[in-house]
Amino acid sequence: MFSGKEFPSSSSFLAAYASMAGSIIMAQSIANQLSHLIPHHIRSYLLSTLRYFFKPQSPILTLVIDESTGIARNQVYDASETYLCTKVSPNTKRLKISKTPSEKNLTIKLEKGEKIVDNYEGVELQWRLVFAEAEKNDSHNPFQPRNVEKRWFELSFHRDHKETILGSYIPYILEKAKSIKEEVRVLKMHTLNSSQGYGGIKWESINLEHPATFETLAMEPDLKSIVIEDLNRFVKRKDFYKRVGRAWKRGYLLYGPPGTGKSSLVAAMANHLKFDVYDLQLANIMRDSDLRRLFLATGNRSILVIEDIDCSLDLPDRRQVSKDGDGRKQQDVQLTLSGLLNFIDGLWSSCGDERIIIFTTNHRDRLDPALLRPGRMDMHIHMSYCTTHGFRVLASNYLGINGYHTLFGEIEDLMKTTEVTPAQVAEELMKSEDSNIALEGVVKLLKRKKLEGDELFDEGAKKVGIQEAKRQKVGNKRRVSVRINSGRKTNKKRCS
Repeated sequence: MFSGKEFPSSSSFLAAYASMAGSIIMAQSIANQLSHLIPHHIRSYLLSTLRYFFKPQSPILTLVIDESTGIARNQVYDASETYLCTKVSPNTKRLKISKTPSEKNLTIKLEKGEKIVDNYEGVELQWRLVFAEAEKNDSHNPFQPRNVEKRWFELSFHRDHKETILGSYIPYILEKAKSIKEEVRVLKMHTLNSSQGYGGIKWESINLEHPATFETLAMEPDLKSIVIEDLNRFVKRKDFYKRVGRAWKRGYLLYGPPGTGKSSLVAAMANHLKFDVYDLQLANIMRDSDLRRLFLATGNRSILVIEDIDCSLDLPDRRQVSKDGDGRKQQDVQLTLSGLLNFIDGLWSSCGDERIIIFTTNHRDRLDPALLRPGRMDMHIHMSYCTTHGFRVLASNYLGINGYHTLFGEIEDLMKTTEVTPAQVAEELMKSEDSNIALEGVVKLLKRKKLEGDELFDEGAKKVGIQEAKRQKVGNKRRVSVRINSGRKTNKKRCS
């Protein structure tokens, strides 16, 4: 049994409660008075300081890995995305899978909100993929991008292991992702998507499945060897370009009539070097800044293709007139020739390594001379009409004829005096699997082209003859007029 002295009386409880209540009321009164005397921003600072000192610090450190770093892709994000595909566990609830017809394996990616636990040198690491909608833009401004989702990874671990994660784990992920990509490397064809991304446009890719190789190209063997040697020399000269102070890039101009194999040569170069291809359509680029963003978003070891450069756009005065909020007209500076030149070999061209830029055109004479000089278009490759060697390559590719055929002599004689493209010859060879029928079609094609060429020549000669006759007629009239005038002057002198 407890004695009565061990328990306070009810009167003591009431006295203590009244005292505490009075203290609270007094404190509230003082706080209210101080709130009128101390400015709001100082009060906020004091409260945040008190919370910092009295709130217990979490031992967990979280690294945020954004998808992009300003206007360029974040290499750590891309590597993390590749690496984490190999760390999927049975506890993962949602995954994104895809597969194209040419791929052997499924492509697995994390769904938003999913978590993955990894271990590195005894350290437990938690990964989480986060999506969030970007801020809304002015819908009346056509140059601002539509709403897009921002993506980032959150990597959480105990803060005591910060040095290990930053100094060892992140570099390990970069190297591991690189080796994974090399093992399952599939060449990609990147094209523009104007519906989302940086500045309203971004690259989207599909697998590049073009089968063209240098062995299948209908090119002269000497020219083919020159191109191959130039490519091989380029990829081996990283230290050379650094030593001489030049960006590690090279420019090519492919020019010639339509159907001479310019696109096939691009594909053969990509397959030879194992480089991805970026198809840049200048007609879809509205500003110099968009061009710079896209260039920074292209990967190393890649080929950037600008087809039909002579008719892609009108440079340098490509401008867009818009109205501001007050209805006043203002002129937005658009894609310019100087912007394109800076993109090719200016300061921006050094933002990346091992890149090839290929321009194609049907009319080299229409290009601005500033584009043609070395440093921008280093090597000019003329894609000519089909030659006898090119025909032999096509006959081997399409008909499997590696030796001689009775129609080869007639075909090669006609080709010496007839202009026909490799695409036209290939089309005839595809019409039949019977080599005799297919080659007879080529003979008919060449005879028809020769006849058309002769008719055009005769028509041109006729026009030249008519123009020459007109010039002679005008010259005769002038000479007669001169004689008459000189005769009149002579008569006047005699009369005087």
